[in-house]
Amino acid sequence: MVRKLEVAAVRRTVFNEDHEAFRETLRAFIEAEVVPVYDEWFAAGQAPRDFYYKLAELGVFGIRVDEEFGGAGIDSYKFEAVMYEETARAGVQFGGSGVHVLLGLPYIKMLATDEQKKRFLPKFVSGEEMWALAMTEPGTGSDLAGMKTTAKLSEDGTHYVLNGSKTFITGGVHADRVIVCARTSAPTADDRRFGISLFAVDTKSEGYSIGRKLDKLGLKTSDTAELAFVDVKVPVEDLLGEENKGFYYLGHNLASERWGIAFGAYAQAKAAVRFAKEYVQDRTVFGKTVASFQNTKFELAACQAEVDAAEAVADRALEALDAGELTPAEAASAKLFCTEVAHRVIDRCLQLHGGYGFMNEYPIARLYADNRVNRIYGGTSEIMKSIIAKDMGL
Repeated sequence: MVRKLEVAAVRRTVFNEDHEAFRETLRAFIEAEVVPVYDEWFAAGQAPRDFYYKLAELGVFGIRVDEEFGGAGIDSYKFEAVMYEETARAGVQFGGSGVHVLLGLPYIKMLATDEQKKRFLPKFVSGEEMWALAMTEPGTGSDLAGMKTTAKLSEDGTHYVLNGSKTFITGGVHADRVIVCARTSAPTADDRRFGISLFAVDTKSEGYSIGRKLDKLGLKTSDTAELAFVDVKVPVEDLLGEENKGFYYLGHNLASERWGIAFGAYAQAKAAVRFAKEYVQDRTVFGKTVASFQNTKFELAACQAEVDAAEAVADRALEALDAGELTPAEAASAKLFCTEVAHRVIDRCLQLHGGYGFMNEYPIARLYADNRVNRIYGGTSEIMKSIIAKDMGL
């Protein structure tokens, strides 16, 4: 008998034995701690707050945090990539915890002073303080330079007074600290991006309030909220980085955020093919399995080819990110390609489920809804095209 070669397993070199050991541990954790209760989370519209302590105990919050603050000190996004693959494989989400690590941590590592790191990072690693990022405002969308939220320095110079509102804030319900983008100065005539600053705002502050917990099409277990600030006093010690340079900081960290969306989308597409393959092999119509029909084989083969391509793009971007070489245009290209592939693949895999694909009890239905936002948040597909075109000199 000729042995079948598992091409993907042999040729893929992005992960090593440590990553695969972590994958095994994570898969067991998901099966024990998430899958049995996921329907309850889905119905509630969020994961419970105490679940984040379990993630902290597993060590996922501290992988890229220096050892002196309780982390593992591993400067790599590859363990996060494994998490994307394993949650997608199981058809689950880890609530709003993704923004804690992917969005929150880069700003702390890049901008926090030594004093701030000593205050913030131990609680970040332990899950005692969950972080979120508040950029988007009700009337601005992708136009971050148009934000209206303000932070004015007090006369005695001890604190800023924060006023304004934010929307679509993932992790906003459970967050203990939120990195809030606000105007500390007016834009200049030749640079409307000038004047934005970042603050690590304590959500227990007087005048800080959570508005609606937003009812979304997908990502049902991820708490997403509107936030409002009315004369919130933010100590000057909680300014992240320098005043008025916030837009630059946001642009610097968007590459890692967009890689995360790209890799997550690829992982969802890969999971969709797995769900569809399992379904068509079990489902019988007209006395035959759905898998036995030529159309089914052709559809899944086409989907697999797209997933293979997306995997290569996602892995290449991951290697560039770890090397500190992922450019904004490369990140935009990866996000655009992987999210568009996921859109096509998941739609076709749902179609193979027939009517059952429309039922939320099947993971493909939830995956279909979860995937849709990938082409919107972190910058829409249209914005990605603009970034790529500009990089091309167009």
